[in-house]
Amino acid sequence: MSQHSPKQLSLPVYLPDDETFDSYYPASGNDELIEKLQASAKGELCNSLFIFGPEKSGRTHLLHAACAQANEFERRTLYVPLGIHASISTDLFEGLESLQLICIDDVDAIAGHPIWEEALFHLYNRINEQQDCQLIVSGCKSPTEAGFSLPDLVSRMQWGLSYQLQPMKDDDKLLALQRRAAMRGLQLSDDVGRFLLNRMARDLRTLFDVLDKLDKASMVHQRKLTIPFIKEMLRL
Repeated sequence: MSQHSPKQLSLPVYLPDDETFDSYYPASGNDELIEKLQASAKGELCNSLFIFGPEKSGRTHLLHAACAQANEFERRTLYVPLGIHASISTDLFEGLESLQLICIDDVDAIAGHPIWEEALFHLYNRINEQQDCQLIVSGCKSPTEAGFSLPDLVSRMQWGLSYQLQPMKDDDKLLALQRRAAMRGLQLSDDVGRFLLNRMARDLRTLFDVLDKLDKASMVHQRKLTIPFIKEMLRL
């Protein structure tokens, strides 16, 4: 993030440096969404953007990636995870329209909370009056299915473009794992990758966390990623 106001600096959120568009492997059917996210990050998309998909589907990675790309273009950004709304204040939204990219994650978390819904509604209105402020919002469900109690907020969320993240097939996840491993200088064979897919939770965040753990273990023990080594390290 860059050029934060004191209010923004109080938000206890840090962007991981490894969640970029380069490290994201898109599932089939998500190409247009990725293009729109990149355009929004560069300031080339006037509309607001709403993306939805289940937990651990890659939504957070994409929002982090959009912020990272915007920072490369020296655009002022803020990532807001509303899953922690209970520990922050709606005051956070005040003045955000002066930024150039705002990424709001897990918006479903405030569904049914009138104060938060109204605050976000007013933020949408203020952003709409700006020429150089893009808004990307993500949730588990579409605006009409998320359980918001303020109809005007649902209407605002439908102003711009909306995309549903398409789920990744096992072949896509295998390629994503191999791409992640290659970024760390590791070689992950098809057999080893499929072993992880069959023995671990299938969401990419969990798989990547396991791969990071195995990466560290392989360096400590000076061993390659083989199925026997993985069984030993993960106690499978």
